[in-house]
Amino acid sequence: MSASGLHVAVVGATGAVGQQMVQTLENRNFPIRKLTLLSSARSAGTKVSYNGQDIIVEEAKPESFEDVDIALFSAGGSISKLFAPEAVKRGAIVVDNTSAYRMDPDVPLVVPEVNEEDLRTHNGIIANPNCSTIQMVVALEPIRKKYGLSKVVVSTYQAVSGAGAAAIEELHTQSQDIIDGKEAKPEILPVKGDQKHYQIAFNAIPQIDKFQDNGYTFEEMKMINETKKIMHMPQLKVAATCVRLPVVTGHSESVYIELESENTTVSELQALLESAPGIVLQDRPEEQLYPMPAHSVGKNDVFVGRIRKDLDDQKGFHLWIVSDNLLKGAAWNSVQIAESLVKLGIVK
Repeated sequence: MSASGLHVAVVGATGAVGQQMVQTLENRNFPIRKLTLLSSARSAGTKVSYNGQDIIVEEAKPESFEDVDIALFSAGGSISKLFAPEAVKRGAIVVDNTSAYRMDPDVPLVVPEVNEEDLRTHNGIIANPNCSTIQMVVALEPIRKKYGLSKVVVSTYQAVSGAGAAAIEELHTQSQDIIDGKEAKPEILPVKGDQKHYQIAFNAIPQIDKFQDNGYTFEEMKMINETKKIMHMPQLKVAATCVRLPVVTGHSESVYIELESENTTVSELQALLESAPGIVLQDRPEEQLYPMPAHSVGKNDVFVGRIRKDLDDQKGFHLWIVSDNLLKGAAWNSVQIAESLVKLGIVK
């Protein structure tokens, strides 16, 4: 590690997203003087490789954040609530990848391609949005800026890695059991600890997170509320249906939008998105070119295709949006926020 640079801490370093954060910091050659890796007591002592060195993961404690410049959190909301204020108290800026602070009015909720300037208003904690929200707003922001936006209706097709390593293992085990003619034994999905669990292999589960009193799940409400906050559009009409599919990595979304402008064409939207930051346009139906989750794995971009004008509403369009939920949906967006903090001179 270099003698100059920042002291960065990763909380939840042994989890799926935490590991991706460490890998992304290395891949981006982020300016690090010292890297501190933190976890629960159970995972402490694990070795994680960074830039050819093995770093021993330590148990997270308040004093772990002494001299830390940026702390990337991805260890669950209760851990963030416990330790994020301790990190801020010691001078660190926290980038939190849980839902703990996302809707706090004093905490900026940031996707750098959309609302990077909101970072200037932070009070020590910056929230990383929900994975499915991130990829959608990256695609919608250029459209909103040029043509206006009045309505969003999204259906998601989400990978099991969003529910953690145990859910991935459950998908593998169930798939093999069914292929072998055995009965699937669901124990994790749709929500660990909930009343009922359902088979995910060769199935689709229309529940991600717990149901709320209004009939929407918490995941769906996250997408609705976070989209409005990130885009600074409390009046925007947003509806979401979130579905878990037997895909390991890569979230897909079918999104219907209504613009404020009339007479916009598909080719205009394609040209706009093709030049937009963080987006790869894959939209040549005549060649069967369109985004798919299997092709998004390991890539930082948001992939957009299947852009169609609605057949009944002149202001309506349909899009298909795909991204790696562990990267742009989590680790990469967090590191990107850290890069923006450096670029804007907020952290030196």
